[in-house]
Amino acid sequence: MSMVGKIALVTGAGTGIGKGVAIELARRGVRVAIHYNQSDAGALHTKRQIDDFGGSAMIVQANVAHKDEIERMVETVVKHFGGMDILVNNAALQLNYDFFEHDEASFDRMMNINLKGYWQCMQAVIPYMKMKQSGRIIIMSSVHSKRPTDFDVVYSMTKGGIRMLGRESAIELAKYGITVNTIEPGAVDVGKQSARESKPIMTAEDIEKQKRTSRSIRDKFPLGRVGRPLDVAQLVCFIASEESEFMTGSSIRLDGGSMLL
Repeated sequence: MSMVGKIALVTGAGTGIGKGVAIELARRGVRVAIHYNQSDAGALHTKRQIDDFGGSAMIVQANVAHKDEIERMVETVVKHFGGMDILVNNAALQLNYDFFEHDEASFDRMMNINLKGYWQCMQAVIPYMKMKQSGRIIIMSSVHSKRPTDFDVVYSMTKGGIRMLGRESAIELAKYGITVNTIEPGAVDVGKQSARESKPIMTAEDIEKQKRTSRSIRDKFPLGRVGRPLDVAQLVCFIASEESEFMTGSSIRLDGGSMLL
């Protein structure tokens, strides 16, 4: 799956899934733009990890709720790297509010970041992909787009909207050689990451507790564990590669089989 020299923008790449995706893309020779919004500590750590193995990366800042900031971000990446081949829409807000905890302001904030932000990031990169008559757009939804649970209703609404964004845009963009696919992760363990730590630190107490709860984990996840950022990153790399050129408009559930139970 050679992607050497391709150019990718990964939103929300300072922590969690986005960090894992940015690092794995860079490991495979992709030039990566690491996006963050508020704190640059995570983005700087992502870049340091990429620099350590000789990868190519830059850092860009933007609030993806605002169109002008998105356009500035994309222009910065294109000017620095010379184009745009891959967009990974990952940045999202998850408030975990109950139904009546949400008000109009929190509703608008989540919609503007999680759904409108994805749409406007796509609008910003598509002209550059059309120039090449090729491109890969990968958008992060969630199992919550399919399965109702005792969870944040507005968050789930945004994830359902993302799923349809991927399907509808795939139809319209196919004529330009641009594919759009959606990943729907289940639970992903991102650990307690900081600017200094790439992996969560497990104490002896943590390990013992994990052993005691392994049966309950198995009851919820047939493969016996929750997901890891690398699991998502490896799927992103396949979708971003030439091997996936005939796949578009797909929604891929990546949850270790948890939705089967």
